Amino acid sequence: MAGKLFKDVTLLQQHVDNLKKQHKKIVFTNGGFNILHVGHIRSLQDAKQLGDVLVVAVNSDASLRQIKGINYPLIPENERLEVLAALECVDVLTIFSEPTVDSLLLKLKPHIHAKGTDYTKESVPERETVLSYGGKIAIVGDAKDHSSSSIISRIRESLS
Repeated sequence: MAGKLFKDVTLLQQHVDNLKKQHKKIVFTNGGFNILHVGHIRSLQDAKQLGDVLVVAVNSDASLRQIKGINYPLIPENERLEVLAALECVDVLTIFSEPTVDSLLLKLKPHIHAKGTDYTKESVPERETVLSYGGKIAIVGDAKDHSSSSIISRIRESLS
C-alpha cells in the first residue's frame, strides 16, 4: 500500500505539519472516486507532479449519498480508500463527510489545492479558503471526458 490512511484529522494535521517542516511541498485534492477510471488516474498523477506529497480526501459514503442520491456509492468508502492507497502517486489519504473540504484545507493549509478540469481556478468551491491562507489552486488532468456516472450509464444500457 503506497498511501497512508488517516481517519483522525488531528493525526493527519500533525503528519502534514511534519512533512512541511521537512520542506515538502503539499498538494491536496479530493473527490468521491466512486468508480476509479482513467480521468481520475490522470488527475491524480498530474496533481502529484506539482509537489512532493499528494494528500487525497475521499467523500464518505454518507456524503456521496447526500450529493448523488440513495443509490450511491457503488463502492464502499473502505474499498475506495484501499484502491486509491495502492496507487503510486497517492501518499496520504483521509475521508471527509462535509459538503466541501474547506475545514480540512484550513487545518492542513496545503501549498496547492488541485481540482479536475470540470472546474476553473475561479469556480473551485474552496477557492476563497485556499486564497485566505496563501495557497494556490491548480487545475489538473485531461478534459472531463470520463466520469463514474457515464460509466454507470453505459453499463446500464448494455444490460438492457
